[in-house]
Amino acid sequence: MSRAIGVFDSGVGGLTVVKELIHQLPRENIVYFGDTARVPYGIKSQETIVRFSIENILFLLKQEVKLICVACNTVSSIALPVIRNHFKVPLVGVISPGAREAVYATKNKRIGVIGTKATIASKAYESEIKAISPDIKVVSCACPLFVPFVEEGWINERAVFDVAKRYLQPLKVASVDTIILGCTHYPLLKTVIKKVMGGGVTLIDSAKQVATEVKQILNREELLEFNPGPRRDFYVSDGPAWFSGLAKRFLGHSVKKVTKVSLNV
Repeated sequence: MSRAIGVFDSGVGGLTVVKELIHQLPRENIVYFGDTARVPYGIKSQETIVRFSIENILFLLKQEVKLICVACNTVSSIALPVIRNHFKVPLVGVISPGAREAVYATKNKRIGVIGTKATIASKAYESEIKAISPDIKVVSCACPLFVPFVEEGWINERAVFDVAKRYLQPLKVASVDTIILGCTHYPLLKTVIKKVMGGGVTLIDSAKQVATEVKQILNREELLEFNPGPRRDFYVSDGPAWFSGLAKRFLGHSVKKVTKVSLNV
């Protein structure tokens, strides 16, 4: 039986990871779960984020997935270190791949990290970067308004530029040459961030690195598949119409069928 790659996020942002998985592994089946009933995770306690994450993983395991991609920076930074060893299925987060790529990319050893309040407070990216290269300076900034801007479709509005200017000021002052987009919504704001920071700054979109890591693991475990008509299944815990409407913005194409499910775990 053909098994799928499982992907979960607190909402719709993880679709940036799905888009990259489809790009790099076009013949793989993908099952996506967005916990839209309980979004956002970024303001929840660690205990709650861990519980939600376990429930999401158990749901995906019922779908017979062979690997699970944790396409949420908040879960990757707060829950993944706690739950990683509790499951046999490979779990791939977004922190390590993004941190490694940023260390590789920086020329002046100054890296900026932007994300939700929970991701920034966890210092997960900072710890990962310092473990690879202790002499790198890391400047982190929470950018909580970026998510609602993206979901409203306010990608090029003046208001977004003004907010970005204010959020990113510490990164400009610190002269970072590399910025990790530490939230799966943020790749949609690349143009605005580049405009504020200037052309000399490299933006690290973890989605690309995550998909590369997934490909490497599947190859190593001999789990790669080449389905002639790969399936894409989308599940949410609430608001399938809302999710479907936003999906086009993230994937570049619409999603016709989104199934609402209850997490009875």
